[in-house]
Amino acid sequence: MTTVSPKAAGDAGSVPDTVPEPASSGTAAGTVPGQRLLGWVLTVCGSVGLVAAFVLMVEKLRLLTNPFYVPSCSLSEAVNCTAVMQSDQATVFGFPNPLLGLAGFAVVVTVGVVLLTGAGRELPGWFWLGLQAGVTFGVVFVTWLMTQTLFSIRAICPYCVVVWVVTIIAFCFVTAANAVAGRFGAGLARAVPAGVVVPAGVAAIWLVTIGVLSVAVASGW
Repeated sequence: MTTVSPKAAGDAGSVPDTVPEPASSGTAAGTVPGQRLLGWVLTVCGSVGLVAAFVLMVEKLRLLTNPFYVPSCSLSEAVNCTAVMQSDQATVFGFPNPLLGLAGFAVVVTVGVVLLTGAGRELPGWFWLGLQAGVTFGVVFVTWLMTQTLFSIRAICPYCVVVWVVTIIAFCFVTAANAVAGRFGAGLARAVPAGVVVPAGVAAIWLVTIGVLSVAVASGW
């Protein structure tokens, strides 16, 4: 009859303890798809917004140094970046608005990359609320700029439209992620389903509305 040494028995008994590890990794990975999706959204939106803000800043500087310079996005009377860049709304805080975009979108890209690495699970709740405050400020600001551009200046800046689009998308996805995570309360967490449908749907409706208004302005409405 073969006897089992205590060490062997201990080793054999430790085997089941190692079995849940893959399951644990799988469970942890179960939170990754949502984080990876948000990571991709923020990385792409932040990168596109960063490029648009950079181009706007370059065009603004060229216009400041040469009043007769025609920006690359000034295509007609309606699609006219010059009118937008020379307006008071373009420097509402006393400096060119694209500087806010350069700083804000750099943060968005950084957060997106962090989420793609899987480190988002380590981020504290205050960080997510701070991110929410940032994207909320961004979407409120671009909404105000949007109304000013379409109804007061009555001209469209294509690069500005790009900034509007990516800011709205980032806001919708960050807000949905925080709601699902229960950061706005358990009631809202139960009401908002996880996944891409809600943020994508809200963003789509929002952007279609902007598109209709932009086309109306470009058509001379």
